[in-house]
Amino acid sequence: MPVEFIGLISTREGSETHQPSGPVIDRDYVRRSARVHEDAGFDKVLIGYSAGSPDNIQVAAYAAAHTERLGYLIAHRPGVVFPTVAARYFATLDHFAAGRIAVHIITGGNDAEQRRDGDYLTKDERYDRTDEYLDIVRKTWTSTEPFSHEGRYYKLEDHLATVRPVQQPHIPLYFGGSSQAAYRVGGKQANVFALWGEPLAQTAEQISAVNHAAVDAGRPKPGISVSFRPILGPTEDLAWERAHRILKTTQEKLDAPNSIFREFRSRRNPETGPRNVGSQRLLAAAAAGELHDRALWTPLAAATGAAGNSTALVGTPETVAQALLDYVDIGVTTLLIRGYDPYDDAIDYGRHLIPLVHEEIARRDRGETANRTAVEPVPAALAANGASAN
Repeated sequence: MPVEFIGLISTREGSETHQPSGPVIDRDYVRRSARVHEDAGFDKVLIGYSAGSPDNIQVAAYAAAHTERLGYLIAHRPGVVFPTVAARYFATLDHFAAGRIAVHIITGGNDAEQRRDGDYLTKDERYDRTDEYLDIVRKTWTSTEPFSHEGRYYKLEDHLATVRPVQQPHIPLYFGGSSQAAYRVGGKQANVFALWGEPLAQTAEQISAVNHAAVDAGRPKPGISVSFRPILGPTEDLAWERAHRILKTTQEKLDAPNSIFREFRSRRNPETGPRNVGSQRLLAAAAAGELHDRALWTPLAAATGAAGNSTALVGTPETVAQALLDYVDIGVTTLLIRGYDPYDDAIDYGRHLIPLVHEEIARRDRGETANRTAVEPVPAALAANGASAN
């Protein structure tokens, strides 16, 4: 029962607690960050996409040239380039990376962000376009004869790519979203469906919806990815003290007049808050309580308006490993984890967290009794105040 670990790299160090500084593209940081994730035992790293960010395909090519095993999950927005062109980009890179490329499809839930790249379709239209787009991409990767296509969004004639991916039958497709449209299209197209870190019960509901969509489309159930921001400490007290320091610093950074995260402030306004369903679900979880299940902590999602992967798992490595395994128990196959100190946290995850999860899974595979404990929420005072309740 293999479980995949995915990290995240960017072109310079920064997070909600560390405002980026220096050049937008720091080649040394990209190289070091990729290598530290490879050394830490990550299977892949995600490289994000936004309308103003450096081109992530070129970032992946550079990082892949400086690593040997690490895979690269490249976020991609359908509609930015023509699907046959995108298919050739990724197939070519898959050769130079020796089969280490995957693509994460993000249809887009923010109209303003979409328009920065000239996309004025509605959300439902974007999902319909994504479905058609991925049909063409798959055909470009797999067709051995020229093909034509005439659909609602794309038309082409007699296309045949001379380059096809190293990975067969095609490059893995990951797919993010939490709306019914996302379930429908992702269930049909995705090899792995990606969710943000909600409580276990709500995550199980989403997994069921995705699986039903896949069955309705006549496809196997996809793998499931869930994303978290682990906050580790050598003791529970120290982990919670660190979590509250991170929350305090995040709030200060977001509220600073010249903060590059100023857009996050508007997301916290009920009238101008996030329109994407995934963020709305995280905010609903935060409104329902700060602490869920074994170690899921939501105030950081509330502070940022649930801007992406923003729910934390707080505790010792043992506690957080058990919390991650709780998600594996309900059908999760991929764990995307990143920290608030991106470089140092990747080292810590490799030393203290990832091995514990792999060891427990190996025990299961050998048929040994699982070394698990029941869900025991931390004392309320510990979660609320970051200090021991004793």
